[in-house]
Amino acid sequence: MIRCLVVDDEPLALHILEDYISKMPFLQLIKSTTNPIEALTMVQDGNIDLVFLDVQMPELTGIQFLRIANGKTKVILTTAYPQYALEGYELDVVDYLLKPIAFDRFLKSVQKAQSVLQPAAKPVAPAEPAQQDDFLSDFIFVKTEHKIQKVYLHDILYIEGLKDYVSIFTDAERIITLQGMKKMDDALPDKHFIRVHKSYIVAINKIDSIERSRIFIGDKVIPVGDTYRDDFFKVIDGKNI
Repeated sequence: MIRCLVVDDEPLALHILEDYISKMPFLQLIKSTTNPIEALTMVQDGNIDLVFLDVQMPELTGIQFLRIANGKTKVILTTAYPQYALEGYELDVVDYLLKPIAFDRFLKSVQKAQSVLQPAAKPVAPAEPAQQDDFLSDFIFVKTEHKIQKVYLHDILYIEGLKDYVSIFTDAERIITLQGMKKMDDALPDKHFIRVHKSYIVAINKIDSIERSRIFIGDKVIPVGDTYRDDFFKVIDGKNI
């Protein structure tokens, strides 16, 4: 079991996360509290594996909490303010949940935490059915040169890796972000995206055609790497009628 602590100065936010955690068989809620000082003491005592941590709190901000905790627990930040995402990731948080938190986004976040805390464990489904995936409204935040930018998943055509950077291509623009391909791949839902090459991830529903080991998305031709070929064509075969 992953021992969890929820810290938020809003009782409603606490209640929502308590309910979500109760649906996950591999999570154990140790405590939920509006008092970050109390929570920090529990973390420093070594009794907590994962903290759901609000950023804006009056006594101690989430960022201050992270700095004092100094890596003694894994943290998922929760906040209504996306501008804190960059600083949170620089402090090595597991994930960043933007309020209001949908259950499907919570599920993905805790599965990511499970892969970090219990790398040998198989992903476990929630005790109750998750809400239906709403691909049209889901999004990610990426760090660009001067800002953190929201990117809707349904706008993404494909992603190209460039050493320490990735380029996200949409119909409207190209977005360059300082991030590795693995981290980007982990952030995207497998239902809609697939890695087809060490340098490319494609949106499955944006593929126009496939010719041998080449994928055509608009005017772009994307190679399918040998390492990824079998998995890619299994997915494509599953889409055939």
